[in-house]
Amino acid sequence: MHQLKKAVSYLCKLAGVSRSGYYDWVKAAPYRELREEQDGLDIELIRNIFISKKEKVGALQIKMIMENDYSAVMNHKKIRRLMTKYNLLAKIRRANPYRKMAKATKEHLTCPNLLKRKFNQEVPGKVLLTDITYLYYGKGQKAYLSCVKDAATKEIVTYHLSTSLEMDIVYETLHKLKQAVCHEFHPSVILHSDQGFHYTNPLFQRKVKELGITQSMSRKGNCWDNAPMESFFGHFKDLAEYKTCTNLTDVKEEIDRVIEEYNEHRYQRGLKKMAPVQYRDHLLAI
Repeated sequence: MHQLKKAVSYLCKLAGVSRSGYYDWVKAAPYRELREEQDGLDIELIRNIFISKKEKVGALQIKMIMENDYSAVMNHKKIRRLMTKYNLLAKIRRANPYRKMAKATKEHLTCPNLLKRKFNQEVPGKVLLTDITYLYYGKGQKAYLSCVKDAATKEIVTYHLSTSLEMDIVYETLHKLKQAVCHEFHPSVILHSDQGFHYTNPLFQRKVKELGITQSMSRKGNCWDNAPMESFFGHFKDLAEYKTCTNLTDVKEEIDRVIEEYNEHRYQRGLKKMAPVQYRDHLLAI
């Protein structure tokens, strides 16, 4: 026994740890085994959610999905630890540090910036954001997606897909927007966009005015003035599998799927952990 103590002391000294630390580690073995067993159980639910969302959700999204869909509560730090431990790496965008530093201040007087980044006014339908993004699919084919987003609820109110950037893409978007709100716009509704040629077009502006909508525009070259719309397009391109589509019909089906998922089931911390449609109903009920 005396020789064993000497051996422990020698090995601890060799490993650079104290004897008390070594014995504490030995005593904690049952706890480590229990924790390892619990981790094995917890990761199953995390992995199921992660795979069901095509590996495109992080710890915070998984936490909200757990709470809303499974009535399960787990600290996001634990979820992140387990995802790291079991190598579940989300296929999501990483922040561009150069974009964060970009500051564009050049003003354009074609249409004033009435919104001034006051996006969320807690009133559904009052502030609408719009923009167009491109989608490459198949063998170098290109389509364009025009969307309108409710700034308060983050819901995509309407959208239109086209293979052309002609003015019809925004005219059709306006038509679908009118249908989506059942021809009943908020009395103080604002439609905010960048200064793209579609939105500065006199005919488009006249159509907007005829709907009783006040038009607002970002400052020229300043993406931050319409940041929530840019943010949605970034998330959309993370989630949608349109690049593998071979025809426009399949692209449209994928867009329908992703936007429905986003509106109905993408829980967001900024929406009190609700999905956009849930949050819209919540605000209307207040």
